[in-house]
Amino acid sequence: MAHAISNEQTEMSTTTTPLLHRHLLSGVKLRTSIWAELSGAVGDLGTYIPIVLALSLVNNLDLTTTLFFTALYNISTGLLFGLPMPVQPMKSIAAVAISETPPLTIPQISAAGLSVAAVLLILGSTGLMSVLYRYLPLPVVRGVQLSQGLNFAMSAVKYIRFQQDLATSKSGPPRTWLGLDGIIVALAAILFLVLTTGAGDPPPENPPPSSDEPSDRRRNTVHRRLRLLSMIPAALIVFLFGVILCFIRDPSIFQDLKYGPSRIRVVPITWEDLKIGFVRAAIPQIPLSILNSVIAVCKLSGDLFPDREASAMKVSVSVGLVNFVGCWFGAMPCCHGAGGLAGQYRFGGRSGASVVYLGIAKLLLALAFGNSFGRILGQFPVGVLGVLLLFAGIELAMAAKDMNTKQEAFVMLVCAAVSLTGSGAALGFIVGIVLYLLLKLREVECGGGFGFSKKSKSSVDEDTPLMA
Repeated sequence: MAHAISNEQTEMSTTTTPLLHRHLLSGVKLRTSIWAELSGAVGDLGTYIPIVLALSLVNNLDLTTTLFFTALYNISTGLLFGLPMPVQPMKSIAAVAISETPPLTIPQISAAGLSVAAVLLILGSTGLMSVLYRYLPLPVVRGVQLSQGLNFAMSAVKYIRFQQDLATSKSGPPRTWLGLDGIIVALAAILFLVLTTGAGDPPPENPPPSSDEPSDRRRNTVHRRLRLLSMIPAALIVFLFGVILCFIRDPSIFQDLKYGPSRIRVVPITWEDLKIGFVRAAIPQIPLSILNSVIAVCKLSGDLFPDREASAMKVSVSVGLVNFVGCWFGAMPCCHGAGGLAGQYRFGGRSGASVVYLGIAKLLLALAFGNSFGRILGQFPVGVLGVLLLFAGIELAMAAKDMNTKQEAFVMLVCAAVSLTGSGAALGFIVGIVLYLLLKLREVECGGGFGFSKKSKSSVDEDTPLMA
Protein backbone atom coordinates (compact mmCIF):
# COMPACT_ATOMS: atom_id res chain seq x y z
CA MET A 1 0.00 0.00 0.00
CA ALA A 2 1.02 3.60 -0.44
CA HIS A 3 3.00 4.96 2.49
CA ALA A 4 3.24 8.70 3.12
CA ILE A 5 6.55 10.35 3.86
CA SER A 6 7.39 13.72 5.26
CA ASN A 7 7.38 16.94 3.27
CA GLU A 8 11.14 17.15 3.62
CA GLN A 9 11.59 13.68 2.11
CA THR A 10 9.20 14.52 -0.71
CA GLU A 11 11.07 17.69 -1.57
CA MET A 12 14.40 15.85 -1.55
CA SER A 13 13.08 13.11 -3.81
CA THR A 14 11.62 15.48 -6.39
CA THR A 15 14.41 18.02 -6.73
CA THR A 16 16.62 15.50 -8.55
CA THR A 17 13.94 14.28 -10.96
CA PRO A 18 12.91 15.77 -14.32
CA LEU A 19 10.37 18.57 -14.49
CA LEU A 20 7.61 16.29 -15.84
CA HIS A 21 8.11 13.82 -13.00
CA ARG A 22 8.00 16.61 -10.40
CA HIS A 23 4.78 17.97 -11.93
CA LEU A 24 3.04 14.59 -11.84
CA LEU A 25 4.11 14.05 -8.25
CA SER A 26 3.16 17.53 -7.03
CA GLY A 27 1.06 17.20 -3.91
CA VAL A 28 1.59 13.40 -3.82
CA LYS A 29 3.59 12.26 -0.81
CA LEU A 30 4.81 8.88 -1.97
CA ARG A 31 8.13 7.12 -1.72
CA THR A 32 8.90 6.81 -5.42
CA SER A 33 11.54 7.65 -7.98
CA ILE A 34 11.85 7.99 -11.72
CA TRP A 35 13.39 4.50 -11.91
CA ALA A 36 10.54 2.97 -9.94
CA GLU A 37 7.98 4.64 -12.22
CA LEU A 38 9.85 3.48 -15.34
CA SER A 39 9.90 -0.06 -14.00
CA GLY A 40 6.18 0.10 -13.23
CA ALA A 41 5.50 1.37 -16.75
CA VAL A 42 6.24 -2.05 -18.27
CA GLY A 43 4.19 -3.94 -15.68
CA ASP A 44 1.22 -4.66 -17.98
CA LEU A 45 3.07 -5.33 -21.24
CA GLY A 46 2.64 -9.06 -20.70
CA THR A 47 -0.99 -8.53 -21.74
CA TYR A 48 -0.55 -5.69 -24.21
CA ILE A 49 2.14 -7.11 -26.51
CA PRO A 50 0.64 -10.57 -27.25
CA ILE A 51 -2.79 -9.17 -28.12
CA VAL A 52 -1.44 -6.33 -30.28
CA LEU A 53 0.88 -8.72 -32.09
CA ALA A 54 -1.91 -11.28 -32.69
CA LEU A 55 -4.29 -8.63 -34.05
CA SER A 56 -1.59 -7.28 -36.36
CA LEU A 57 -0.85 -10.76 -37.73
CA VAL A 58 -4.42 -12.01 -38.10
CA ASN A 59 -6.53 -8.88 -38.59
CA ASN A 60 -3.98 -6.52 -40.18
CA LEU A 61 -4.12 -4.09 -37.27
CA ASP A 62 -2.10 -0.98 -38.09
CA LEU A 63 0.66 -0.72 -35.48
CA THR A 64 1.35 2.95 -36.13
CA THR A 65 -2.29 3.85 -35.44
CA THR A 66 -2.57 1.66 -32.34
CA LEU A 67 0.75 2.75 -30.83
CA PHE A 68 -0.05 6.40 -31.53
CA PHE A 69 -3.53 6.40 -29.98
CA THR A 70 -2.70 4.15 -27.03
CA ALA A 71 0.20 6.53 -26.35
CA LEU A 72 -2.28 9.41 -26.19
CA TYR A 73 -4.54 7.29 -23.95
CA ASN A 74 -1.64 6.57 -21.57
CA ILE A 75 -0.58 10.19 -21.32
CA SER A 76 -4.11 11.53 -20.82
CA THR A 77 -5.08 8.93 -18.18
CA GLY A 78 -1.82 9.45 -16.30
CA LEU A 79 -2.47 13.19 -16.13
CA LEU A 80 -6.20 12.77 -15.35
CA PHE A 81 -6.06 10.16 -12.58
CA GLY A 82 -2.58 10.66 -11.12
CA LEU A 83 -2.38 6.85 -10.82
CA PRO A 84 -0.62 4.11 -12.81
CA MET A 85 -3.94 3.62 -14.61
CA PRO A 86 -3.31 1.10 -17.39
CA VAL A 87 -4.46 1.12 -20.99
CA GLN A 88 -5.13 -2.45 -22.11
CA PRO A 89 -6.78 -4.11 -25.11
CA MET A 90 -10.44 -5.09 -24.82
CA LYS A 91 -9.67 -8.78 -24.44
CA SER A 92 -13.04 -10.25 -25.38
CA ILE A 93 -13.20 -8.21 -28.59
CA ALA A 94 -9.65 -9.28 -29.44
CA ALA A 95 -10.41 -12.95 -28.76
CA VAL A 96 -13.50 -12.90 -30.97
CA ALA A 97 -11.74 -10.95 -33.72
CA ILE A 98 -8.91 -13.48 -33.89
CA SER A 99 -10.92 -16.70 -33.48
CA GLU A 100 -13.83 -15.96 -35.85
CA THR A 101 -13.85 -17.61 -39.30
CA PRO A 102 -13.18 -15.48 -41.22
CA PRO A 103 -11.48 -13.11 -38.74
CA LEU A 104 -13.22 -9.81 -38.06
CA THR A 105 -12.14 -6.89 -40.22
CA ILE A 106 -10.75 -3.67 -38.80
CA PRO A 107 -14.06 -1.78 -39.43
CA GLN A 108 -15.93 -4.52 -37.52
CA ILE A 109 -13.44 -4.39 -34.63
CA SER A 110 -13.75 -0.61 -34.56
CA ALA A 111 -17.56 -0.87 -34.56
CA ALA A 112 -17.40 -3.24 -31.57
CA GLY A 113 -15.14 -0.81 -29.70
CA LEU A 114 -17.46 2.11 -30.44
CA SER A 115 -20.46 0.10 -29.19
CA VAL A 116 -18.80 -0.71 -25.88
CA ALA A 117 -17.60 2.89 -25.58
CA ALA A 118 -21.16 4.18 -26.05
CA VAL A 119 -22.50 1.93 -23.28
CA LEU A 120 -19.76 2.93 -20.81
CA LEU A 121 -20.13 6.59 -21.69
CA ILE A 122 -23.88 6.47 -21.00
CA LEU A 123 -23.45 4.54 -17.74
CA GLY A 124 -20.76 6.91 -16.55
CA SER A 125 -22.32 10.23 -17.56
CA THR A 126 -25.73 9.35 -16.10
CA GLY A 127 -24.27 8.24 -12.77
CA LEU A 128 -25.52 4.65 -13.12
CA MET A 129 -21.97 3.30 -12.97
CA SER A 130 -21.39 5.06 -9.64
CA VAL A 131 -24.58 3.49 -8.28
CA LEU A 132 -23.40 0.04 -9.37
CA TYR A 133 -20.01 0.60 -7.79
CA ARG A 134 -21.50 1.84 -4.53
CA TYR A 135 -23.92 -1.04 -3.96
CA LEU A 136 -22.16 -4.09 -5.43
CA PRO A 137 -21.19 -6.53 -2.64
CA LEU A 138 -17.46 -6.56 -1.95
CA PRO A 139 -17.15 -10.40 -1.98
CA VAL A 140 -18.54 -10.48 -5.53
CA VAL A 141 -16.05 -7.83 -6.69
CA ARG A 142 -13.26 -9.78 -5.01
CA GLY A 143 -14.43 -12.92 -6.82
CA VAL A 144 -14.11 -11.16 -10.16
CA GLN A 145 -10.64 -9.89 -9.24
CA LEU A 146 -9.54 -13.32 -8.03
CA SER A 147 -10.75 -15.04 -11.20
CA GLN A 148 -9.07 -12.49 -13.46
CA GLY A 149 -5.82 -12.68 -11.51
CA LEU A 150 -5.72 -16.48 -11.56
CA ASN A 151 -6.66 -16.47 -15.24
CA PHE A 152 -3.68 -14.21 -15.98
CA ALA A 153 -1.40 -16.40 -13.85
CA MET A 154 -2.50 -19.62 -15.60
CA SER A 155 -2.01 -18.01 -19.02
CA ALA A 156 1.43 -16.86 -17.89
CA VAL A 157 2.42 -20.40 -16.90
CA LYS A 158 1.36 -21.61 -20.37
CA TYR A 159 3.51 -18.88 -21.93
CA ILE A 160 6.49 -20.08 -19.90
CA ARG A 161 6.02 -23.86 -20.32
CA PHE A 162 4.75 -24.17 -23.88
CA GLN A 163 5.49 -22.63 -27.23
CA GLN A 164 2.76 -20.21 -28.31
CA ASP A 165 1.10 -19.46 -31.61
CA LEU A 166 -0.14 -15.97 -30.82
CA ALA A 167 -1.95 -15.71 -34.13
CA THR A 168 -4.30 -18.56 -33.13
CA SER A 169 -4.03 -18.12 -29.32
CA LYS A 170 -3.09 -21.81 -29.00
CA SER A 171 -0.32 -23.57 -27.09
CA GLY A 172 2.12 -25.81 -28.93
CA PRO A 173 4.69 -28.38 -27.79
CA PRO A 174 6.62 -27.93 -24.54
CA ARG A 175 9.22 -25.20 -24.60
CA THR A 176 12.85 -26.33 -24.54
CA TRP A 177 14.94 -25.66 -21.44
CA LEU A 178 17.81 -24.10 -23.38
CA GLY A 179 17.67 -21.40 -26.01
CA LEU A 180 17.00 -17.67 -26.13
CA ASP A 181 13.31 -18.27 -25.35
CA GLY A 182 13.79 -21.33 -23.20
CA ILE A 183 12.47 -22.16 -19.76
CA ILE A 184 15.82 -21.33 -18.14
CA VAL A 185 15.60 -17.73 -19.42
CA ALA A 186 12.11 -17.38 -17.92
CA LEU A 187 13.17 -18.96 -14.61
CA ALA A 188 16.17 -16.62 -14.42
CA ALA A 189 13.82 -13.65 -14.91
CA ILE A 190 11.53 -14.96 -12.15
CA LEU A 191 14.44 -15.42 -9.73
CA PHE A 192 15.72 -11.92 -10.49
CA LEU A 193 12.29 -10.34 -9.92
CA VAL A 194 11.73 -12.23 -6.67
CA LEU A 195 15.16 -11.30 -5.32
CA THR A 196 14.76 -7.61 -6.19
CA THR A 197 11.05 -7.04 -5.51
CA GLY A 198 10.24 -9.77 -3.01
CA ALA A 199 6.52 -10.30 -2.50
CA GLY A 200 5.75 -6.81 -3.76
CA ASP A 201 5.85 -5.09 -0.39
CA PRO A 202 6.69 -1.36 -0.28
CA PRO A 203 10.32 -0.50 0.40
CA PRO A 204 11.06 -0.34 4.15
CA GLU A 205 11.33 2.89 6.06
CA ASN A 206 14.73 4.37 6.85
CA PRO A 207 16.43 2.10 9.44
CA PRO A 208 16.70 3.38 12.99
CA PRO A 209 20.09 4.60 14.23
CA SER A 210 22.40 1.65 14.72
CA SER A 211 23.40 0.57 18.20
CA ASP A 212 26.05 -1.69 19.58
CA GLU A 213 23.68 -4.64 19.89
CA PRO A 214 24.54 -7.36 17.32
CA SER A 215 20.84 -8.00 16.62
CA ASP A 216 20.24 -4.30 15.90
CA ARG A 217 23.24 -4.17 13.58
CA ARG A 218 22.01 -7.22 11.67
CA ARG A 219 18.52 -5.74 11.42
CA ASN A 220 19.89 -2.45 10.09
CA THR A 221 22.03 -4.31 7.55
CA VAL A 222 18.99 -6.21 6.25
CA HIS A 223 17.02 -2.95 6.19
CA ARG A 224 19.63 -1.24 4.01
CA ARG A 225 19.89 -4.24 1.69
CA LEU A 226 16.12 -4.31 1.13
CA ARG A 227 16.05 -0.58 0.43
CA LEU A 228 18.91 -0.97 -2.07
CA LEU A 229 17.14 -3.84 -3.84
CA SER A 230 13.90 -1.85 -4.00
CA MET A 231 15.70 0.90 -5.93
CA ILE A 232 16.49 -1.48 -8.82
CA PRO A 233 14.04 -1.04 -11.77
CA ALA A 234 13.66 -4.81 -12.00
CA ALA A 235 10.79 -5.10 -14.49
CA LEU A 236 12.38 -2.52 -16.79
CA ILE A 237 15.64 -4.51 -16.78
CA VAL A 238 13.80 -7.74 -17.62
CA PHE A 239 11.90 -6.05 -20.46
CA LEU A 240 15.04 -4.47 -21.95
CA PHE A 241 16.77 -7.84 -21.68
CA GLY A 242 13.90 -9.29 -23.74
CA VAL A 243 14.37 -6.55 -26.37
CA ILE A 244 18.08 -7.41 -26.64
CA LEU A 245 17.18 -11.07 -27.12
CA CYS A 246 14.92 -10.05 -30.03
CA PHE A 247 17.88 -8.81 -32.05
CA ILE A 248 20.07 -11.75 -31.03
CA ARG A 249 17.40 -14.24 -32.10
CA ASP A 250 16.96 -12.60 -35.51
CA PRO A 251 19.66 -10.10 -36.56
CA SER A 252 17.79 -9.46 -39.83
CA ILE A 253 15.48 -7.18 -37.82
CA PHE A 254 18.05 -4.43 -38.30
CA GLN A 255 17.58 -4.55 -42.08
CA ASP A 256 13.78 -4.86 -41.90
CA LEU A 257 13.20 -1.80 -39.72
CA LYS A 258 11.84 1.10 -41.74
CA TYR A 259 11.90 4.58 -40.32
CA GLY A 260 8.80 6.72 -40.24
CA PRO A 261 5.15 6.06 -39.41
CA SER A 262 2.49 4.77 -41.76
CA ARG A 263 -0.35 7.09 -42.73
CA ILE A 264 -3.27 7.30 -40.29
CA ARG A 265 -6.64 7.13 -42.06
CA VAL A 266 -10.30 7.26 -41.06
CA VAL A 267 -11.85 3.78 -41.16
CA PRO A 268 -15.15 3.55 -43.11
CA ILE A 269 -17.72 1.72 -40.95
CA THR A 270 -20.91 0.45 -42.58
CA TRP A 271 -24.17 -0.60 -40.92
CA GLU A 272 -23.24 -4.22 -41.64
CA ASP A 273 -19.91 -3.71 -39.83
CA LEU A 274 -21.77 -2.17 -36.90
CA LYS A 275 -24.20 -5.09 -36.71
CA ILE A 276 -21.49 -7.75 -36.87
CA GLY A 277 -19.20 -5.93 -34.45
CA PHE A 278 -21.96 -5.34 -31.90
CA VAL A 279 -23.49 -8.82 -31.96
CA ARG A 280 -20.33 -10.91 -32.15
CA ALA A 281 -17.79 -8.87 -30.18
CA ALA A 282 -19.36 -6.00 -28.22
CA ILE A 283 -22.05 -8.01 -26.38
CA PRO A 284 -19.56 -10.38 -24.67
CA GLN A 285 -17.20 -7.45 -23.98
CA ILE A 286 -19.70 -5.12 -22.25
CA PRO A 287 -20.07 -7.08 -18.95
CA LEU A 288 -16.31 -7.66 -18.81
CA SER A 289 -15.64 -3.93 -19.29
CA ILE A 290 -18.14 -2.97 -16.59
CA LEU A 291 -16.81 -5.49 -14.06
CA ASN A 292 -13.06 -5.54 -14.69
CA SER A 293 -12.35 -2.25 -16.46
CA VAL A 294 -14.40 -0.06 -14.13
CA ILE A 295 -15.69 -1.75 -10.95
CA ALA A 296 -12.64 -3.92 -10.20
CA VAL A 297 -10.07 -1.32 -11.21
CA CYS A 298 -11.71 1.37 -9.04
CA LYS A 299 -11.86 -0.96 -6.07
CA LEU A 300 -8.22 -1.98 -6.54
CA SER A 301 -7.17 1.67 -6.80
CA GLY A 302 -8.83 2.27 -3.43
CA ASP A 303 -6.99 -0.71 -1.95
CA LEU A 304 -3.60 0.40 -3.26
CA PHE A 305 -4.09 4.17 -2.89
CA PRO A 306 -6.70 4.79 -0.14
CA ASP A 307 -6.39 8.56 -0.48
CA ARG A 308 -6.69 8.55 -4.30
CA GLU A 309 -9.40 6.04 -5.17
CA ALA A 310 -10.47 6.41 -8.80
CA SER A 311 -14.04 7.52 -9.47
CA ALA A 312 -16.25 4.94 -11.25
CA MET A 313 -17.86 7.75 -13.21
CA LYS A 314 -14.49 9.13 -14.41
CA VAL A 315 -13.11 5.72 -15.33
CA SER A 316 -16.25 4.77 -17.27
CA VAL A 317 -16.37 8.10 -19.13
CA SER A 318 -12.62 7.90 -19.79
CA VAL A 319 -12.94 4.52 -21.54
CA GLY A 320 -15.87 5.83 -23.57
CA LEU A 321 -14.16 9.01 -24.71
CA VAL A 322 -10.80 7.56 -25.72
CA ASN A 323 -12.39 4.86 -27.86
CA PHE A 324 -14.70 7.38 -29.51
CA VAL A 325 -11.53 9.06 -30.74
CA GLY A 326 -9.24 6.17 -31.68
CA CYS A 327 -11.68 3.59 -33.04
CA TRP A 328 -12.67 5.88 -35.95
CA PHE A 329 -9.07 5.57 -37.15
CA GLY A 330 -8.76 1.80 -36.66
CA ALA A 331 -6.93 1.83 -33.33
CA MET A 332 -7.34 -1.22 -31.14
CA PRO A 333 -10.30 -0.86 -28.71
CA CYS A 334 -8.87 -0.23 -25.25
CA CYS A 335 -10.00 -0.04 -21.66
CA HIS A 336 -8.51 0.18 -18.20
CA GLY A 337 -7.95 -3.06 -16.32
CA ALA A 338 -7.38 -4.24 -12.77
CA GLY A 339 -4.65 -6.62 -13.93
CA GLY A 340 -2.66 -3.84 -15.55
CA LEU A 341 -2.97 -1.63 -12.47
CA ALA A 342 -1.83 -4.52 -10.26
CA GLY A 343 1.15 -5.20 -12.53
CA GLN A 344 2.28 -1.59 -12.70
CA TYR A 345 1.94 -1.20 -8.93
CA ARG A 346 3.77 -4.51 -8.36
CA PHE A 347 6.85 -3.25 -10.17
CA GLY A 348 7.00 0.26 -8.72
CA GLY A 349 4.34 2.46 -10.31
CA ARG A 350 2.94 4.83 -7.69
CA SER A 351 1.73 7.79 -9.75
CA GLY A 352 0.56 8.81 -13.20
CA ALA A 353 4.20 9.30 -14.18
CA SER A 354 4.61 5.60 -14.99
CA VAL A 355 1.90 5.51 -17.67
CA VAL A 356 2.94 8.92 -19.02
CA TYR A 357 6.47 7.58 -19.57
CA LEU A 358 5.00 4.49 -21.23
CA GLY A 359 2.88 6.71 -23.48
CA ILE A 360 5.91 8.77 -24.50
CA ALA A 361 7.81 5.58 -25.36
CA LYS A 362 4.91 4.28 -27.50
CA LEU A 363 4.63 7.63 -29.27
CA LEU A 364 8.33 7.67 -30.13
CA LEU A 365 8.19 4.08 -31.40
CA ALA A 366 5.13 4.84 -33.55
CA LEU A 367 6.78 7.87 -35.12
CA ALA A 368 10.19 6.24 -35.54
CA PHE A 369 9.38 2.72 -36.77
CA GLY A 370 5.66 2.55 -37.51
CA ASN A 371 4.43 -0.86 -38.64
CA SER A 372 7.94 -2.28 -38.92
CA PHE A 373 8.05 -2.34 -35.11
CA GLY A 374 6.05 -5.54 -35.46
CA ARG A 375 9.28 -7.29 -36.46
CA ILE A 376 10.66 -6.62 -32.98
CA LEU A 377 7.45 -7.68 -31.25
CA GLY A 378 7.38 -10.89 -33.29
CA GLN A 379 10.76 -11.97 -31.90
CA PHE A 380 10.18 -10.91 -28.29
CA PRO A 381 10.61 -13.95 -25.97
CA VAL A 382 7.11 -15.09 -25.08
CA GLY A 383 8.44 -16.72 -21.91
CA VAL A 384 9.63 -13.30 -20.66
CA LEU A 385 6.18 -11.85 -21.38
CA GLY A 386 4.76 -14.73 -19.36
CA VAL A 387 6.93 -13.79 -16.40
CA LEU A 388 5.63 -10.21 -16.38
CA LEU A 389 2.06 -11.46 -16.76
CA LEU A 390 2.53 -13.97 -13.91
CA PHE A 391 3.51 -11.30 -11.39
CA ALA A 392 0.67 -9.03 -12.51
CA GLY A 393 -1.88 -11.84 -12.14
CA ILE A 394 -0.69 -12.85 -8.68
CA GLU A 395 -0.76 -9.23 -7.51
CA LEU A 396 -4.36 -8.87 -8.71
CA ALA A 397 -5.44 -12.15 -7.08
CA MET A 398 -3.90 -11.06 -3.78
CA ALA A 399 -6.47 -8.24 -3.57
CA ALA A 400 -8.87 -10.93 -2.32
CA LYS A 401 -6.92 -11.45 0.90
CA ASP A 402 -9.21 -9.17 2.92
CA MET A 403 -12.13 -11.64 3.00
CA ASN A 404 -12.23 -12.32 6.76
CA THR A 405 -15.42 -14.33 7.28
CA LYS A 406 -16.54 -17.72 5.97
CA GLN A 407 -19.56 -16.16 4.32
CA GLU A 408 -17.50 -13.57 2.39
CA ALA A 409 -14.91 -16.17 1.35
CA PHE A 410 -17.66 -18.57 0.26
CA VAL A 411 -19.26 -16.03 -2.06
CA MET A 412 -15.90 -14.91 -3.43
CA LEU A 413 -14.67 -18.44 -4.16
CA VAL A 414 -17.90 -19.57 -5.83
CA CYS A 415 -17.90 -16.44 -8.01
CA ALA A 416 -14.27 -17.03 -8.96
CA ALA A 417 -14.80 -20.74 -9.62
CA VAL A 418 -17.74 -20.15 -11.98
CA SER A 419 -15.78 -17.44 -13.81
CA LEU A 420 -12.75 -19.71 -14.27
CA THR A 421 -14.65 -22.66 -15.72
CA GLY A 422 -14.94 -20.91 -19.07
CA SER A 423 -18.36 -19.44 -18.34
CA GLY A 424 -16.87 -15.96 -18.10
CA ALA A 425 -16.85 -13.17 -15.55
CA ALA A 426 -20.45 -12.19 -16.34
CA LEU A 427 -21.94 -15.55 -15.26
CA GLY A 428 -19.63 -15.69 -12.24
CA PHE A 429 -20.82 -12.22 -11.26
CA ILE A 430 -24.51 -13.20 -11.57
CA VAL A 431 -23.98 -16.38 -9.53
CA GLY A 432 -22.11 -14.39 -6.89
CA ILE A 433 -24.90 -11.81 -6.59
CA VAL A 434 -27.59 -14.52 -6.27
CA LEU A 435 -25.55 -16.42 -3.69
CA TYR A 436 -24.92 -13.26 -1.67
CA LEU A 437 -28.63 -12.40 -1.62
CA LEU A 438 -29.58 -15.95 -0.60
CA LEU A 439 -27.17 -15.85 2.31
CA LYS A 440 -28.55 -12.50 3.42
CA LEU A 441 -32.10 -13.86 3.12
CA ARG A 442 -31.27 -16.48 5.75
CA GLU A 443 -30.62 -13.68 8.24
CA VAL A 444 -33.89 -11.81 7.66
CA GLU A 445 -36.14 -11.60 10.71
CA CYS A 446 -39.30 -13.57 9.89
CA GLY A 447 -41.17 -12.99 13.16
CA GLY A 448 -40.61 -16.54 14.34
CA GLY A 449 -42.94 -17.99 11.70
CA PHE A 450 -40.16 -20.12 10.18
CA GLY A 451 -38.04 -20.39 13.26
CA PHE A 452 -35.27 -18.22 11.81
CA SER A 453 -33.81 -15.21 13.56
CA LYS A 454 -31.40 -12.55 12.46
CA LYS A 455 -28.84 -13.70 14.98
CA SER A 456 -29.25 -17.43 14.56
CA LYS A 457 -26.41 -19.76 15.37
CA SER A 458 -25.78 -20.35 11.66
CA SER A 459 -25.29 -16.64 11.00
CA VAL A 460 -22.92 -16.40 13.94
CA ASP A 461 -20.92 -19.27 12.54
CA GLU A 462 -20.82 -17.63 9.11
CA ASP A 463 -19.35 -14.45 10.58
CA THR A 464 -16.63 -16.38 12.38
CA PRO A 465 -13.21 -15.43 11.02
CA LEU A 466 -11.52 -18.06 8.87
CA MET A 467 -8.33 -18.06 10.88
CA ALA A 468 -6.94 -16.08 13.73
